[in-house]
Amino acid sequence: MGREMRITELLDRRSILLNGTPKNKNEALDQMVELMVKSGKIKDKEAYRNQVYEREEESTTGIGEGIAIPHGRGESVERPGLAAMVVKGGVDFDSLDGEPVTLIFLIAAPNTKDNVHLDVLSKLSMLMMDEGFSDNLRNAGSVDEFLAIIDKADEERGSIDERLANTGAAVSGQAKILAVTSCPTGIAHTYMAAEGIEKAAKEKGCYVKIETRGSGGAKNVLTAKDIEEADCIIVAADAQVPMERFDGKKVIECQVSDGISKAAELLERAVSGDAPVYHAAGGTRTAVQSAKKSGSVGHQIYTQLMNGVSHMLPFVVGGGILIAIAFLIDGICVDMNALDVAERANFGTITPVAAWLKGLGGTAFGFMLPVLAGFIAMAIGDRPALALGFVGGMIASGGKSGFLGALVAGFAAGYTIVLLRKLCDKLPEFLEKIAPVLIYPLAGILIMGLLMSFAVEPIMGSINTALNNGLTSMGGMSKVVLGLILGGMMAIDMGGPFNKAAYVFGTASIAAGNYDIMAAVMVGGMTPPCAIALATLLFKNKFTKEERESGPTNFIMGLAFITEGAIPFAASDPLHVLPACLAGSGVAGALSMLSGCTLMAPHGGIFVFPVVGNPLMYVVAMLAGTLVSAVLLGVLKKNVEA
Repeated sequence: MGREMRITELLDRRSILLNGTPKNKNEALDQMVELMVKSGKIKDKEAYRNQVYEREEESTTGIGEGIAIPHGRGESVERPGLAAMVVKGGVDFDSLDGEPVTLIFLIAAPNTKDNVHLDVLSKLSMLMMDEGFSDNLRNAGSVDEFLAIIDKADEERGSIDERLANTGAAVSGQAKILAVTSCPTGIAHTYMAAEGIEKAAKEKGCYVKIETRGSGGAKNVLTAKDIEEADCIIVAADAQVPMERFDGKKVIECQVSDGISKAAELLERAVSGDAPVYHAAGGTRTAVQSAKKSGSVGHQIYTQLMNGVSHMLPFVVGGGILIAIAFLIDGICVDMNALDVAERANFGTITPVAAWLKGLGGTAFGFMLPVLAGFIAMAIGDRPALALGFVGGMIASGGKSGFLGALVAGFAAGYTIVLLRKLCDKLPEFLEKIAPVLIYPLAGILIMGLLMSFAVEPIMGSINTALNNGLTSMGGMSKVVLGLILGGMMAIDMGGPFNKAAYVFGTASIAAGNYDIMAAVMVGGMTPPCAIALATLLFKNKFTKEERESGPTNFIMGLAFITEGAIPFAASDPLHVLPACLAGSGVAGALSMLSGCTLMAPHGGIFVFPVVGNPLMYVVAMLAGTLVSAVLLGVLKKNVEA
């Protein structure tokens, strides 16, 4: 082991300003970013700035007592660093205590396997909890004095993890309190909350053991014996924490910021026993799923949505590829030109092997929407919400609402359980115990049935009807515009009402002898998954490891005209993915119409290209749309953390 890194090794003299005068929070953050850039540790200023602002959106880094510790982490950071600014006049920072901030430290953390800097940053966070230390920094007369104050405190103060690990044993009659702290980045607030809780416990005269779940992993982990003997457990977390181990214990769940600003209040509640008994609902609940979760509403929705998407993905990939193979077999074995219109509608099931594969793939595909809705619901309301989500998703799958209906069903199911749990809190103990196995599923499924039948399905059905009527009335308009609209509609919701409305219009047009409309619809539907597959290869820094691994399978699904392969990617980042896909699909549809391409088969993708009219330009249209969407994905999507 080498020597321990010092805080001042991360703090460049050029990145310290002792007389800052920002007018507001954004100006303060911008000035801090500029200070950090001066240190030469940032390789992409704008990307780093965005990371700092994104972290701020999750929850304020103004922790109170005139202190703010904003931070950014990602590939934009070349080397770990700190920047500091003293604002003697104070600046409004949306702090937890509502007071102006006078001392700001900005953290820059790279995505590296060597996380030694994280221990240093956590120590600085601890030091900031000492009022004397903070006041000395505010009153420093020079940069040298500022650095000397930090170096002296660094020398005298031990590691937070070492201190937390040396808690000893509880003495007879002493309240035994456990705590877990965690924040989204795991750099500052995790350890500041631990420090706050430790300090409050000492003042209260009770035993405390604290598990920190920072960027370096879980440390000082609570043992089964610790949990068994605990009087109460405090979970101050804005990130995922395993909760099933606390089943049957009194647990206080709160934001990580409460561990910093309300530590004394939390310890008072814990010692007095003012906490509900935690029920793990089958051992699956996590702190990040709690209704008390902090962070922006958008961040919570994203987390819940991704729980559904991650579980849905295997059904999409496995089922989609099997369906694609079925189309391939029929494409090889069947002469489409020899079939009439009615027989072409059965493409993919004409030969026995193709029919079996398509049936198997369709069965897997049939689980997609129920699983999506079920696991979104579970992320909100734990295991009792799973059944409700499955039911709602199945209704959406078999009805008119499709993908969008399943999304609504997932969130509705989750919050239905949240509501039922609140209503059941006042029930007698014997009824409360049977609520998860009787009241929640019975009442919940009934509520979901009513919601889906009388709200979701009618609304989405109305949308579909309106869209179809609108499309029919557009028959006399420019074919290029019509192709642009139809192609774009295939990418708006990827299997939902818009997509299905365009597809139904295309299939209906075949019966009427208008084969150019079906061609535009199919190429518009093929573009999103193909574009996503290409983008995962060209712009690896825009996608997570899991997305890069699953991305190429979208080539298969896209070429087989299975637009749903793009759903997981669109659901994880709809604001950037959907516009990119919509643009490319619109271009593909417009070029198809402009070139006079026709298609007599209602499905099959590349496997029915032999029956496409003007096949060369059809390929050009598909390639052009794919390239447009892929490039836009590279431009619009933000870099992801490694």
